[in-house]
Amino acid sequence: DIDSEKEAQRRQLIDQVVEWALPESESADEVSCTVKAFMAADLPGELIVLLERIILQGSDFSDNKNLQNLLILTAIRADHTKVASYIDQLDNFDAKDIALICVSESHMLYEEAFTIYVKFAKPEHTTDKDEQIEMQVLAIGVLVDFMKDLDRAKTFANQVDEKPVWSKLGNAQLEEKMAADAILSFIHAEDASEYVRVCAEANEAEIYAEVIPFLKMARKNLQENLLDTELIYAYAKTNNLTDLEKFVNGPNVANIQSIGDRCFSEGLYNASKLLFKSINNNSKLALCHIHLEEYREAVAAASSANNVSTWKQVCFACLKASEFRLAATCGLEVIKYPDHVDDVVTTYSDLGHFDHLVSLFEQGLGLEDAHIGIFTELGILYTKHVPEKVMEHCKVFFSKLNVSKVVRACERARLFKPAVYLYMHDKQADNAVKIMSEHCSAFDNDLFLDAIVKVRNAEIMYKAVSFYLTMHPLLFTRLMEVLEDHVDHSRVVNQLRRTGDWALQLGQEYMKSVQKANLSAVNEALNELYIEDEDYESLRKSIDKFQNFNMIALASKLATHELLEFRRISAYVYRCNKKWSQSIELSKNDRMWKDCIDTANESADEETIEELLRFFCETSEKECFCAALYTCFSHVRPDVAIELGWLNGYHHFVMPFLVQNMRQTYERLQVLEKRTAPPKEEDAQDQIAQTYGQLGGFGNGMLMLENGGGMGGMPGGMMPQGQGGIDMSGFGQAGMQNGMPPGGMMPNGMPGGMHPNMSM
Repeated sequence: DIDSEKEAQRRQLIDQVVEWALPESESADEVSCTVKAFMAADLPGELIVLLERIILQGSDFSDNKNLQNLLILTAIRADHTKVASYIDQLDNFDAKDIALICVSESHMLYEEAFTIYVKFAKPEHTTDKDEQIEMQVLAIGVLVDFMKDLDRAKTFANQVDEKPVWSKLGNAQLEEKMAADAILSFIHAEDASEYVRVCAEANEAEIYAEVIPFLKMARKNLQENLLDTELIYAYAKTNNLTDLEKFVNGPNVANIQSIGDRCFSEGLYNASKLLFKSINNNSKLALCHIHLEEYREAVAAASSANNVSTWKQVCFACLKASEFRLAATCGLEVIKYPDHVDDVVTTYSDLGHFDHLVSLFEQGLGLEDAHIGIFTELGILYTKHVPEKVMEHCKVFFSKLNVSKVVRACERARLFKPAVYLYMHDKQADNAVKIMSEHCSAFDNDLFLDAIVKVRNAEIMYKAVSFYLTMHPLLFTRLMEVLEDHVDHSRVVNQLRRTGDWALQLGQEYMKSVQKANLSAVNEALNELYIEDEDYESLRKSIDKFQNFNMIALASKLATHELLEFRRISAYVYRCNKKWSQSIELSKNDRMWKDCIDTANESADEETIEELLRFFCETSEKECFCAALYTCFSHVRPDVAIELGWLNGYHHFVMPFLVQNMRQTYERLQVLEKRTAPPKEEDAQDQIAQTYGQLGGFGNGMLMLENGGGMGGMPGGMMPQGQGGIDMSGFGQAGMQNGMPPGGMMPNGMPGGMHPNMSM
């Protein structure tokens, strides 16, 4: 109750102070003391009422700034609904400070703050123009920064129409990605300070028409690369080519190359054409013309650029557009570079323009700097598309071709004759022969024969032999004439044998021509052919001239031949190999008596001859017996002849032999007598002196005497020859065997060994 009473009394006191005491007071100290007391007692409601009575009801302290500030601040803390009315009614308070307190996070009285700034931006409250603008900027700041009401802010900016306000609004609009509105705001503000952000946002929003005025405005005060570049890009995007051309031809600091590339990459070819033209970038200009299907202009630009990459791109574009004449103009410039020839060929081929491709390379032959790649590629194209021209091209331009590439192309196209020609002229005879052997369409006998002798691998020659035997047997002899000095004939003959008997017959002429080398394999093969052909005459000649073969085997083979002449040849072969008995037996069997007699005579063997004589006697071949004695006269012992004649009654047939034998004996005795006759007297001394002179004196000083010498005691074997001495060389054989009759008596009755003029 006491507290209630005190509270009632306190309330009564406050009401009296507020209602009567303080409003009527004229003392500032009283007012100040009272306000402080209310503040100390934490009576904001009562304080508001008090201050209202003091300020609003017309006291001496109504215009006091501190009291007005205190009233608004107390209302902000205690009853913010009254703040707006206080702001409208009061004019003398610290607007900026109060507004900052209003927008603080603890109060967030944004409308009240905006009202303060608007009120004090008016001339009646702020006379300084700059301060007015500052207040307006702060006002729009409340709208855009705290209230986020950009529409209201835009309305406010239109009302005040001050550049700083528009600038503030523009920044806020940029923050909110309202690029178009921001651009307008900055234009009103004539503020280009945020041009980087504006350009970025404009590009992102793709509002190129809207950004052009801003960029023009910005260029009035700034000379920045970005501004000029973005203005060009904006012109390009809006297809404002007239202004674009005017701009790039005037003074600017734009990066034309960069923006040109940007426009080109985005397909703005008309704009990029103007840009590249302004900086004489003819390479890119040509590409722009291509995309705009201005092919003649593209070729002109490529000509000015004069680099292979541009020529190639223009060429391919013209080709795709079926502008073949323009494509050829560009293509001729491209194929001057060997590294790009394949690209041209591939593109033309992929598009199926083969005739135009061939025509292009034919024109390329006339270029001053035509290189080997042009001639080679044209040859390859001919193999694919104009095969009838391949041979002529190879012949005319052989020295300018890459032979290996053209040859491979010919082989792929199965044009083997040009391939052979190229191999031959490139000195690759091995490959030429291989092609002609494997492909009959490429075969030419004269060319083959010319190539075969030039091959490096000798095995190819033997393959050629098999090839001719199989495919061209009638030309085989001509082949072997050419290869005669280059092949192993024995191997060729063996090759013929393996092929068959017909191959041997085919190679007969060849073997005859090489038989002069006297090779065993050749001789045997020919002999077999002669036997097969029953050509005994050729066989006999072959055996006579060339005996390097197995003669015994041949003789054995012919011994049983059905034809007599071949058996005779067998006997002849045995005779040549000194197989006397086999030869004579064969001749006996065929009753070839003359062959028997000739063989026996050639053998010079007494036993063989005697056996043959006895055979003739046994078979009563009297005439053959006589002929054998006559033919083999020098090898028949007289006693054998006389014996056989006497036993068989062949006196008449043996008589010619005896007559001849007697005549020979007589002649030999005559020679012997002349040789053994004593020297004449007048020559004796000279002969003795000569003899001793030849002996070199008496040797050891002793005269050597010997019995039975009869010639001055000369030692046997020391008789000088050819100096008038006696030659006894034939005496023993002639005298004892043929000249001396039985009993050892000389024909004149003198004992054997006694000279008629010698005394006993």
